[in-house]
Amino acid sequence: ALARFAVIAGAILPFLPSGDFGPYSAWNPQKLWFVVVLVTGFSFVGYVANRIFGTRHGTIATALIGGAYSSTAVTQSLAQRLGNIEGASAKSAESAGIALASAVMYVRVLIIVAVLATSVTRSFALIIVPPLLVGAVAGLWLFRRAVDSRDAAPPGNPIALLPALGFLLFVAVAAVAARWAEGRFGQQGIATLILIMGSLDVDAAVVTVGGLKPGAISTELAALALGGTVLVNMAVKLGITLAYARARGTAAALALTASMVALAGTLAIGISRL
Repeated sequence: ALARFAVIAGAILPFLPSGDFGPYSAWNPQKLWFVVVLVTGFSFVGYVANRIFGTRHGTIATALIGGAYSSTAVTQSLAQRLGNIEGASAKSAESAGIALASAVMYVRVLIIVAVLATSVTRSFALIIVPPLLVGAVAGLWLFRRAVDSRDAAPPGNPIALLPALGFLLFVAVAAVAARWAEGRFGQQGIATLILIMGSLDVDAAVVTVGGLKPGAISTELAALALGGTVLVNMAVKLGITLAYARARGTAAALALTASMVALAGTLAIGISRL
């Protein structure tokens, strides 16, 4: 596993070009391959953490640490493991990890907004804090009821390249769609552009808002657009969970859904006040 990951991260990534290629110059080979490094890396880190801390605590450590970088990649990794490990159930630690990784994502996005788009922080916090609390409570509840699945048979090699390449293909297609939408809407649809970009990369949407000239868009509308991107991102993670974990991901899917409902509620309230 270590040798395979070393090839993926050390023997391929540094030698890929970092320029823009493909339709709309939307593909940066180095950044796209970094997605593969992320997905396989979380699988490998989770495997090592499980061997050190045990299945229950190792999975949670991976989710909390990984959620600060890419909760989507963590969700894909844990959902894949939940769906493939024989003996795993809805009470496995992976379900709690999926929920907690998304809760950490809320915190990360709020911090990034506070740093890069300070003027939007207050309006965004009113939208994002309620679903953050719901997600954290749901994740902690799943953690408390999680069983240590030591008896489950782990895969012989945690580096599953095929699912990671599928994830890479999704990101590549989404990048082209974002560039097309950007050219189509232009400056007249800033909020729509933020929503489209954020559905693919929430951080990119935050950077876009932070780079806007003062008065280009109201703080309330910008906060709603960013909240919408988080909701889309959560929907993607819900789909990933159900696709990879199937019935074993029901508990995690319910936790994500509860957080999404809270977020949709705060967005609806914000829209009604515009």
